Amino acid sequence: MNTLSQALRQYVLMRRGFGFKFENQERRLTSFVRFMDGRAATIITHKLALEWAMLPIDGRASWALRLTDVRGFARYRRIAEIRTEVPPLGILVGPSRPRPYLYTDVEIQKLLTAALELPPADGLRRWTYHCLFGLLAVTGLRIGEVLNLRREDVDLEDGVITIRDTKFGKSRLVPVHHTTRAVLAHYAQRRDAHIWPPHSPYFFIAEQGGKLLHQYVHPVFLKLSRRTGLRSPDAHSGPRLHDFRHRFAVQTLLTWYRSGQSVESWLPVLSTYLGHTCVRDTYWYLSACPELMGLAARRLDVRWGAPS
Repeated sequence: MNTLSQALRQYVLMRRGFGFKFENQERRLTSFVRFMDGRAATIITHKLALEWAMLPIDGRASWALRLTDVRGFARYRRIAEIRTEVPPLGILVGPSRPRPYLYTDVEIQKLLTAALELPPADGLRRWTYHCLFGLLAVTGLRIGEVLNLRREDVDLEDGVITIRDTKFGKSRLVPVHHTTRAVLAHYAQRRDAHIWPPHSPYFFIAEQGGKLLHQYVHPVFLKLSRRTGLRSPDAHSGPRLHDFRHRFAVQTLLTWYRSGQSVESWLPVLSTYLGHTCVRDTYWYLSACPELMGLAARRLDVRWGAPS
């Protein structure tokens, strides 16, 4: 008989076959299977799924996510075990998706200028963050993708960045503007003059030559955000690094709409550039900006001959 552990292994392999990394989900579902074993239970029920999902008493924000994991696994398990109960939707409500902050050109320029004032005066650090934040703004790349870039991934001759092993386990090519290529080349020259031979294979490095890590980047971003007025000194929330990605997508769509381009035809291109697995994820940006919603609505009015 196929046990829950065996079923989980097969389920994880199936999801990874679809292109998902599925690492966090596998870890949570392994915990769920151990919980089921502890209850001597072999059939997934609503009650057991809910009990496990709500186990972290102080982790209410994760309850809905945990139940979502079990729901997907239960749907798969039900194929082989008809007695499996699939937890219905709406039992636990997770935190809403944060509304993106759309940076202005002036705000981005202030942030880049502030990065160049970081100490030490003769160090690489200021140039690293200036180039890093600028690249996020003009490409819409995920912060993890940029930090994982290796030297050979950045083709400074042709102006193409190779993104490897992305969020969904796929790779893609990201062409950049010639001005971006020039800034990247300038940074690479400073980096190699600062530390040679290289201490790590990564394109962006910390001051001593090691890989630039998330735990280094976020405190610097918060500090500069407060210094430039993006956040108040005591603010616990505000613009995020990921909002550079939102801004890039929205600005691209706005440019297409304003110039009369066929956005529907170009949207799959933007989706591929951003590394989305589904165009639906890119459509979400239409709801993130009131101007985009208005332009899309007017385009539909014209198409269907509706009165303005």
